[in-house]
Amino acid sequence: MRISFLYLFLSVSIVFSGCIKNDTGCAYKDNNLIAPSSEEQAVLNYITSNGISATKHGSNMYYEIVNTGSGGSPDVCSRVTVSYSGKLTNGTEFDKQSNYVFVLGSLIEGWKKGLPLIQKGGRIKLYIPPSLGYGTIDVKDQSGTIIIPANSVIIFDITLVSFE
Repeated sequence: MRISFLYLFLSVSIVFSGCIKNDTGCAYKDNNLIAPSSEEQAVLNYITSNGISATKHGSNMYYEIVNTGSGGSPDVCSRVTVSYSGKLTNGTEFDKQSNYVFVLGSLIEGWKKGLPLIQKGGRIKLYIPPSLGYGTIDVKDQSGTIIIPANSVIIFDITLVSFE
């Protein structure tokens, strides 16, 4: 009886072990967020009034690929090195970094969706609606000054230096 139970247990374990997915150790996911049409319209108004020819992403953000790059694209679990600038629609630059390293999945949704559209060495401009950016939260600098007001459309110009 004990041998039959052990045999049954091993047989079931072997059958179901083929169904177990390998854990990559990456905790980041694509949340499949889509900006509401009112936010998409705000982005569209900006790009139209500034004569920008951008492509609509399924998430309702817009982008321009300046250079596609080569050598593969990152995913949300990739450790990326980028150079970028971020600004508001009024032209105010709120951030600029060179050779900045981070895990893509730890960033705002607009970056998670936009950066995989290019490859190593590529450059992209992202026009991000609030819900794919910082949403209803004011972003403040270390002195408490608001640098990105809540509900802002934000624009990033990003070069993907490398990724692993």
